[in-house]
Amino acid sequence: MLNRRDLLAHTAKVAGLLATAGLLPQMAHAAYNPAAFEVKTMAELVKLLGGSAPVESKDVTVTAPDIAENGAVVPVTVSTLLPGAKRLLLLVEKNPSVMSAMFEVSDAVDANFATRVKMGQSSNVYAVAMMGDGKVLFAQKEVKVTLGGCGG
Repeated sequence: MLNRRDLLAHTAKVAGLLATAGLLPQMAHAAYNPAAFEVKTMAELVKLLGGSAPVESKDVTVTAPDIAENGAVVPVTVSTLLPGAKRLLLLVEKNPSVMSAMFEVSDAVDANFATRVKMGQSSNVYAVAMMGDGKVLFAQKEVKVTLGGCGG
């Protein structure tokens, strides 16, 4: 009979073997690219990340409130059902850094992320899907902020 410690050790070994063999589903994770947080426009960001010219698409969605009463905590959801998405970006046009989040995804992951962003003023919010074939698709939504959240 296995005790708890032996069971945990055995489970970790099996999970390690499965991961090494590529048999575990890949997880989505937030990516970090310091240069990407320095650019000021969507076009510059897409160019930096190696994508083509962005095209608006109904296959990418961004959900956010029409009016955010507090710009410090604006709930936003970005998603796409398209196969072949490699990255999902969340951009806030008038923030000091246009990029708020970048998620690396694969076909094994449901490309649907919810988070909260800070917005200093009313602005367009973009969901950008970077596809494996180099296409860049986006959706946008205007969010009006009544109390700023990006104050200095």
